[in-house]
Amino acid sequence: MLIISLIFLISCKALPFIHNQLSINYYQRLSSILLLFTSFLTFNTLDITGSFSSGLGIYGGLFNVNLINQIIEIVLLIISSFILLGWPIKSSGNHSINYSILVIFCILGASLLISSSDLLSLYLSIELQSFSLYILSTLYKESTSAGLKYFLIGCLASSLILLGSGLIYSATGLTNFESIYNLISVSTTDGFNLGIIIVFIGFLIKIAAAPLHNWSPDVYDETPTIVTIWLTIIPKISILILLLELYTHSSNLPLKYLLLTISLISLIIGSVVGLVQKKIKRLLAYSTISHLGFIILSLAINTEQSIESFLFYIIQYSLTNLNIFLILIALSYLNKKDITLLSELKGQFIPNPLLSLSFSICLFSLSGVPPLLGFFSKQLVLLSSLQSGYYFISLVGILVSVISASYYLKIIKIIYSDWNIEKNIPQINLSNFHSYIISSLTLFILLFILKPSLILNNTLLLSLILFKF
Repeated sequence: MLIISLIFLISCKALPFIHNQLSINYYQRLSSILLLFTSFLTFNTLDITGSFSSGLGIYGGLFNVNLINQIIEIVLLIISSFILLGWPIKSSGNHSINYSILVIFCILGASLLISSSDLLSLYLSIELQSFSLYILSTLYKESTSAGLKYFLIGCLASSLILLGSGLIYSATGLTNFESIYNLISVSTTDGFNLGIIIVFIGFLIKIAAAPLHNWSPDVYDETPTIVTIWLTIIPKISILILLLELYTHSSNLPLKYLLLTISLISLIIGSVVGLVQKKIKRLLAYSTISHLGFIILSLAINTEQSIESFLFYIIQYSLTNLNIFLILIALSYLNKKDITLLSELKGQFIPNPLLSLSFSICLFSLSGVPPLLGFFSKQLVLLSSLQSGYYFISLVGILVSVISASYYLKIIKIIYSDWNIEKNIPQINLSNFHSYIISSLTLFILLFILKPSLILNNTLLLSLILFKF
């Protein structure tokens, strides 16, 4: 369905008699509807794939469709459609059609990546996703340098992934994941261990886990917010789900120690360095690094409960981060330019109380304040860490949560400060779609405690399926 959508959008752009008759608004709404329809089709096939415990191999074993990657694909498609509905129509210019096409290319790459079951399909899928993001990050003239930096770092990461894949093939003579898992279960190969570690390092660069993170604050800050929202959500979901597939079947002690070290460094750097940031997107970049520390910790532990917390954390953080960036896009409507400095949020509560309140709820959730959605995700990760005996890193996780809460509170303080000085700030009028998405996500974050089984039961089921219970 995504391929059909791409063909249709490219045809609309290529044919002048169609392109000239359609408004800019049309492409964004149409792309969003196509993504929602694709998610509906994916949802309807859950019963088919659910009957196969190990999934369903397609295209000669290059891809494997199972319950986990289908549910994550539905989450990806819904999040993507919400982002498209938040597109700033009035200031979109001539980039609107290109934006829609690149977005669907990115989602296609992400969907293929989480379903990859072969080294060849893995590399082709990650490149399809990455190249669409490279072009997307240079779509605007002012973000060319950020796009170039993102491209160079991405090429380095892709080279490492290709090198690691070559070492795995050299050691095993196989490219299919299932065949490789069967081989290493009966014999040990040193080349495989080195290759899988290099592959993981390449993917950790792409998701900007510390200390491989230096590119992300600069790229996030220099790209438009409507592009940053893709860089900070979509590739991280797809890559983390792929790492889950690789790690649960091929975990070894060196790889486990690597992930635990990366987790510890990400927790510390993301929380401490974020304290001194004066730009909103740089601060959110370090916030993402800190949360990646929790996600990678739950992955490294590799128990049923930790994988449940891993899946739940990815879903809740993606939704919360989505809402934060949609609110930033809404606040950017005032001057028709992105908000870059924290000081630009000063006094927003008086003219825009509902947006300010929604923003505050999301920030409290990220800091782990009960009974919001983010509290439960951190609680599950720390609980699984303590039960597995990782007391030191659990203590670090608690401490950095307190530290990171200080810069979230700093943002809230700025929003609610200087009421008299900034009382002439105009009120923002959002589209109905944009308002409904922000309000729905905010209510979900706020009222999750009333029905926690809505997500937790599903993540527990997926965790048990992964461990074949």
